[in-house]
Amino acid sequence: MRRLANVVLRVVLALAVLTAAAGIWKREEIKRLMAVNSLFDQDRIVANFSQMDRAFLTVPVLRGTGPISTLPLAEPMSLPPEVGAWIDARAVTALVVLHQGAVVHESYHLGTQDTDHRISWSVAKSFLSALLGTLVADGTLPDLDAPVTRYAPELVGSAYEGTSIRNVLQMTSGVAFDEDYLDPKSDINRMGRVIALGGTLDGFTAALKARAAAPGAAWQYVSIDTHVIGMVIRGATGRDIAGLLSERIIAPLGLEAEPYYLTDGDGVAFVLGGLNLTTRDYARFGQMIAQDGVWQGQRILPEGWVAQSTQPSAPTEPGRIGYGYQWWVPVGAEPGQFMARGIYGQYLYIDQTRNVVIATNGADRGFREDGVDDGNVAIFRQIAQSLALQPQG
Repeated sequence: MRRLANVVLRVVLALAVLTAAAGIWKREEIKRLMAVNSLFDQDRIVANFSQMDRAFLTVPVLRGTGPISTLPLAEPMSLPPEVGAWIDARAVTALVVLHQGAVVHESYHLGTQDTDHRISWSVAKSFLSALLGTLVADGTLPDLDAPVTRYAPELVGSAYEGTSIRNVLQMTSGVAFDEDYLDPKSDINRMGRVIALGGTLDGFTAALKARAAAPGAAWQYVSIDTHVIGMVIRGATGRDIAGLLSERIIAPLGLEAEPYYLTDGDGVAFVLGGLNLTTRDYARFGQMIAQDGVWQGQRILPEGWVAQSTQPSAPTEPGRIGYGYQWWVPVGAEPGQFMARGIYGQYLYIDQTRNVVIATNGADRGFREDGVDDGNVAIFRQIAQSLALQPQG
């Protein structure tokens, strides 16, 4: 009996040691999973959105060694009186407005600062669209109608087989994907847990098998389509996205602070929503886009790519918001009006005709409520129209 007790004791001790070791090995994964579960909590969301690197794996997007590019300061201009109430109602954390390339308004709210790196969420998709444009122009990706499996063969046998690069650019892949952020069992939230636990987004994407429509037949916003664009770029170039974006977009812009991407467990950039910049640097990117891809005399994007990618070319429903190559075109938009947008109130609104760029970040937990997006666009239009009417100094 004593011998049996000793054996049992040794087994229990061994299990305890293994459990403790597993706890140490998994501590970071558990920490990240807890961060995902509390990411949008009312008492944490503002701080979390400015400190994503404290909870997730990241990779820097090197800003290069060049000087910070000039972002001129103009005489502050009056904004419509409705803007103040909108800032409060929509939990806006930062608002930077450029007119004719100069800062005419800059404000920070809810305890945030101008040096905060703010999570882009889906505004990051428009950065990837810009990067893709440089690869189309140099012949690396000469045919947008080529199948994605040509450059991402791991997608053979997945729901993405038979889908073209243009399909994923326009969100017409036809892949079934539940984008409900409020449902913990949705595909988008399952994807978030993959990132938190150090899994691989390539593997997650390749495991998708269900289809909702034939490729190109219908428009449905599917964020994982953007990850496929990243897979195509990596396959075509043999390069990581952070390095390419740094070389072709970020370094030439002369940003004031070094951006970073959230990554999965393999260090692959979370290109569909994991870019983090200061709000002024979002505005710098927006001004370059407003100027047809030219920044301080240097052409960064190929001529015509901005116009091509911001046309509402996707087959969205008539009378509803339009979509191009990872850019949104609001209902009733005039030529040259388009935007990038992300959940919880991240926007980059561009009005080329009036030469207005609006970069705003937020922690708006009511962003999904009816009329919120239309109301935000209405404020942006009011700002652009009011600036165009004010005399310039």
